[in-house]
Amino acid sequence: MTMGRGDLYGANQGTGPGVITPDGCAVEFYALVPPRQEPEIVHAAAPSAQASVLELGAGTGRISDALAELGHPVVAVDESPEMLAHVQHAEPVCAQIQGLALGRRFDLVLLASHLINAPDESVRRAFLETCARHVSRDGCVIIQQHPPAWFTSVAESENESGGIIFRLRNLSRPAPGLLSATVEYQAGDRVWTQSFTAARLEEPALRTALAGAGLTFDRYLTDDHHWLRAEPAEP
Repeated sequence: MTMGRGDLYGANQGTGPGVITPDGCAVEFYALVPPRQEPEIVHAAAPSAQASVLELGAGTGRISDALAELGHPVVAVDESPEMLAHVQHAEPVCAQIQGLALGRRFDLVLLASHLINAPDESVRRAFLETCARHVSRDGCVIIQQHPPAWFTSVAESENESGGIIFRLRNLSRPAPGLLSATVEYQAGDRVWTQSFTAARLEEPALRTALAGAGLTFDRYLTDDHHWLRAEPAEP
């Protein structure tokens, strides 16, 4: 099962102990989750070993902090002050992604947590426009997505990692190209849930969405197409 901070933006609802953010995320849960392979994927695709990074939707900073420890100056943006209180090594900025205008450009802008699979096309466009507004001319945008194949293959499941049980349930496909489900996370006697809806983006639609924001598809970073790299379009 894949999991990301915010795991999909749009009509999200969350339950469980502690603070639940507007997009349905449980702060106490995400504070428990360590970085996985994400920092290494981003680091390897960066323009340089010390490239400046802007992470959009950084949450508790599990990726931002790891990138900072790898030598990158990182700005971590999230709308939740409770999430950002856990950030240790990056510069926190409390703000929504949509409409963000820091007046700065970065070598690398990171849009992880499958945010590009937002079911609302206007939200997706706003996310990508923020990426384009903050990436330097010679920089890149790294995006994590649910690839089209995931929407066909995903099934209700249960697995365990690092002492946390992950359950995917209530799977449905409410309309063509959409998938809804509830993820349940259990750590000891604490249980959180997050319900979400995700939109499938075939590669032509992905390229069109990028182009609409002034970006161009560069390449996939992983064989499963979960991670991709984009660049500013030629002026």
